[in-house]
Amino acid sequence: MRLVFLLVLFISCTPKEKSIELRFEKDLIPEGIALDPVSQKVYLNSLKSAKIVRCNLDGSDAEEFISSHEFGYLSGFGMTIQGDTLYALGNGLSKENNTSILLLLDINSDKLINSYTLDNGNFVYLNDIAMDSKGTVYITDSESDAIYTISPITNQLEVFFSNDEVKHSNGIAISDNDRYLYLASYTSGIRILDIANKKLINKPNTFKGIDGMKYYRNNLIGIVNAKRDASQNGVFYYSLNEEGSEILSETKIAAFEHLSDVPTTFAIFDDNMYFVADSQLDNFDQEKSAIINPTLLENYRLLKKRLPF
Repeated sequence: MRLVFLLVLFISCTPKEKSIELRFEKDLIPEGIALDPVSQKVYLNSLKSAKIVRCNLDGSDAEEFISSHEFGYLSGFGMTIQGDTLYALGNGLSKENNTSILLLLDINSDKLINSYTLDNGNFVYLNDIAMDSKGTVYITDSESDAIYTISPITNQLEVFFSNDEVKHSNGIAISDNDRYLYLASYTSGIRILDIANKKLINKPNTFKGIDGMKYYRNNLIGIVNAKRDASQNGVFYYSLNEEGSEILSETKIAAFEHLSDVPTTFAIFDDNMYFVADSQLDNFDQEKSAIINPTLLENYRLLKKRLPF
């Protein structure tokens, strides 16, 4: 498929962007975020403490949802909510004896519905998750070229698609008609996968450095946080053609407040995106699961940004 590149339009932060103070511990190091549209509660997980917390959209009523390592949870990665169920990915951070997990949690009762572990002898990072309208799960592994799903036959995590061209995928999104998966590959940009045919339909491109990514109103929204030149990071959207099979343009809609900020994933509700302004990942040693300099930790802020479409 042909890519049509347009000029990147920069729109700086405007009064439409609101900052909400969060009252969680400073060493949370949140990676995944999910938002329940019914209760309007925000769920964050913790890389350091392997737990999940939640609060109201205004930051009030901060509480633990599951405690550290409860139900076998590991360092938190991508999350999403469908109905009354929170889907939460976790990983062991050590390269030795690495294990990954997917928890299904009832957000009303706080009880475990199901759990899926992956321990295949390889270093696996189940990074982000997307779901179709029927509840089929698709999960990226940022350490390999594999996309995982839950087998309807074995009820276990298994590889759905594997291709060197989607190596080190992080963000993942799915079209509203369940036809296409969008994979944010570190090596080849945003790749579009025809789900039914398991075929990549677009070519490698320069849309790289994306962490969290979602499909919304025939656009892809992405948090870019991995550019070597930090001034090129920010919140972007990628316009798609009517079919959703081709990326037409890239538009930057927000810069980060500080060049050192590292937001990761985000949630969308009522035409707004919500994300933690800075996860403080640069102050976290993943191998040791420890804060590098506790004196530099700051309170977390939830940014609410109105989407332009």
